[in-house]
Amino acid sequence: MALWGGRFSQAADKRFQAFNDSLRFDYRLAEQDIVGSIAWSKALRSVGVLSDDEQQQLELALNELKLSVMENPEQILNSDAEDIHSWVEQQLIDKVGDLGKKLHTGRSRNDQVATDLKLWCRQQGQQILLSLDKLQQQLVDVASQHHDTVLPGYTHLQRAQPVTFAHWCLAYLEMFERDTTRLKDALNRLDTCPLGSGALAGTAYPIDRDALAQNLGFKRATRNSLDSVSDRDHVMEMMSAASMSMLHLSRMAEDMIFYNSGESGFIELADTVTSGSSLMPQKKNPDALELIRGRTGRVYGALSAMMMTVKALPLAYNKDMQEDKEGLFDAMDTWHDCLDMAALCFEGITIHKDKTLQAAQQGHANATELADYLVSKGIPFREAHHIVGVAVVSAIEQGCGLEDLPLATLQQFSPVIEDDVYAMLTIESCLAQRRALGGVAPEQVSFAIQEAQKRLDKRFTPKVTVRSARLTDLDTIEGMVVYWAKLGENLPRDRHELVRNIGLFAVSEHQGDLTGCGSLYIYDSGLAEIRSLGIEAGWQRQGHGTALMMHLIKKAKQMAIEQVFVLTRVPEFFTQLGFTPVSKSQLPEKVMKDCEICPRFHACDEVALTYNIAGPATISTFSTLE
Repeated sequence: MALWGGRFSQAADKRFQAFNDSLRFDYRLAEQDIVGSIAWSKALRSVGVLSDDEQQQLELALNELKLSVMENPEQILNSDAEDIHSWVEQQLIDKVGDLGKKLHTGRSRNDQVATDLKLWCRQQGQQILLSLDKLQQQLVDVASQHHDTVLPGYTHLQRAQPVTFAHWCLAYLEMFERDTTRLKDALNRLDTCPLGSGALAGTAYPIDRDALAQNLGFKRATRNSLDSVSDRDHVMEMMSAASMSMLHLSRMAEDMIFYNSGESGFIELADTVTSGSSLMPQKKNPDALELIRGRTGRVYGALSAMMMTVKALPLAYNKDMQEDKEGLFDAMDTWHDCLDMAALCFEGITIHKDKTLQAAQQGHANATELADYLVSKGIPFREAHHIVGVAVVSAIEQGCGLEDLPLATLQQFSPVIEDDVYAMLTIESCLAQRRALGGVAPEQVSFAIQEAQKRLDKRFTPKVTVRSARLTDLDTIEGMVVYWAKLGENLPRDRHELVRNIGLFAVSEHQGDLTGCGSLYIYDSGLAEIRSLGIEAGWQRQGHGTALMMHLIKKAKQMAIEQVFVLTRVPEFFTQLGFTPVSKSQLPEKVMKDCEICPRFHACDEVALTYNIAGPATISTFSTLE
């Protein structure tokens, strides 16, 4: 169904329709379009376009639609709708009749798609931040394990000075840390809401756009309607951040491919990320790393294409902008997949310490140390540099290292050289001398590892205290649970049940005041449910809910629970934490029996999501529990 047919007396040519329609790729914005539509229905209620009853009908129908989409997003592709907006509207009309036709009042597909895309970028950006953190944590772990593993450092692909494998890991960690800050900056700038800008000139209804923005979780509303519907800076910034990060991934992949080669043999990748040859049975190819390196070009291409598309567009919206999505989706998918694959490449990696040490001892990598030794004896560095160069020529002719030359031979190059020179030419000394901040000295590497771990830990520790609940918290917890139950956000729990399960609760607090609570209800066979999770009014979107979730997941892990699930009307919050949607039909029967006390049981609009703590198990593993 087209949303614009009244002006036309002839139907669109099917070839044009196929050329024009975007549903085949923008179906991925379904959840965002539905979330934006719910917020818009509330805005229309606030200005009297919709009654309370009409808005509630629309919200319930939209939530049902969102649940259906999350369980089976591919269903959308079976439609002949022009785009995701027309698909959602038609589905809504099928559910609620002519009431569904009122929802588009005062709204354009222009501000609608701009909002959808920002919501998608925000959600996808959070997932990528988690993957960046995961890769950085993997690098820190490997660095900690190989703190003393000597590795030859290279310039011009020539052996230069010895470093450590830990120092190499930390170099890439710094790159990915910059990628993290770049992505956060991009997400911060896109945190404005275009909804309510209309087609280009704004909406004719007195919508409180700042309230609308806050309802959708944005910091504020956009300031100019023309810019709002034509702005795609956030698309290009996300692609730019992806391109820089893919560059870093590609460089790391190239290093590891070289280290894994038979010519160096420094590392061996696990079988899980390598493949064989169809002809040569001895081959073990680093395909995962080569694909990371190869897919970098796809992300660059997406950024370049988008910038070329936008560079000459007049204000405001133009159909050219439909080209923003396929490239963005592919770039973000590629970035996310490559980050996860890079982290996987470090699992089961073998470092051949003997070969890395042997390589570091070759190539006269201690020549700079000899020059520094001469400087310590009063010889100017430029002269010392020349002396050592002559000594290296002699060592090459004799087929040995500088440290193997007899003292008498070394003294032919400079009479200031004494027996103490040999202590300066060891690998240990070469490393230990680089003790300035950021150097390869063991104490500096240890410091860098500790600081990196602190940064990573801080990201999972918001400025809020989370602790296990005490009996003295009972009154406050009961008040919060009763309040949320009246709003229909959580199931009601009587005081006796709360007393009995107080040990399952955690609370968040700020300066001694409780700000939220949540509980971990344990079923049989390693399954647990997050229950009664909520944050007090005034404390939302300040990290308290995330802190509670991290506490409960950590607790579940300590208890060897395999999987956690949640039933919620705000799935976006949980997907940002790594939860994935699952059909409620796959939940254990005893879970669904608990739902019978819910006042919305026969019109349930909650979404089920799961989080795997250990192993690849799915919720279906527990579907037979009685």
